[in-house]
Amino acid sequence: MSVAYDPNNIFAKILRGEIPCEKLYEDEDTLAFMDVMPQAEGHLLVIPKLGARNILDVPPEVLSSLILRVQKLARAAKAGMGAEGVTIIQFNEPAAGQTVYHIHFHVIPRWEGIALRPHSGKMADSATLKAHADKIRAALAADA
Repeated sequence: MSVAYDPNNIFAKILRGEIPCEKLYEDEDTLAFMDVMPQAEGHLLVIPKLGARNILDVPPEVLSSLILRVQKLARAAKAGMGAEGVTIIQFNEPAAGQTVYHIHFHVIPRWEGIALRPHSGKMADSATLKAHADKIRAALAADA
C-alpha cells in the first residue's frame, strides 16, 4: 500500500518559507539546511524541492540530481567542520526510522571516537547552528 505525500510536512513548510531554517545551499531543485536537532556538530539535511515521501516514490531523475548535491554537501561538511569522516543516512517508512515524510538525506560530520548523539528532540541554539553553517558555507564557496 502506497501512502500519499503530505504537503504539510515540516520540510514542505520550510520549502514554502513558512518555517525558518539555517540555509546552506539552494538551487532550482535542492535545498540544504542545518538539522535543528543535530546528532553531531555540523549535521545537515539535503532535500529535493519536489514533494516525494521517500526513496521508494521519488522520481529517478530527482534522486539522481539529489545524490549529487548530497555528495557536494558531504564534502563541504567534512572540510568545513574539519571532520575525519562523514555519515550519510536516509530512512524510508516508519519501520526504518523515518519520521519526516519528505525524502531527505542526513549528512553528519564524524570524528574518531565520538559517538552520535541521540535524536532527542532537543533543539540546538541558533548561534551554534549559524556558526557551523558559516564553516560549511565557506567550504562550499572554496569548492565552487
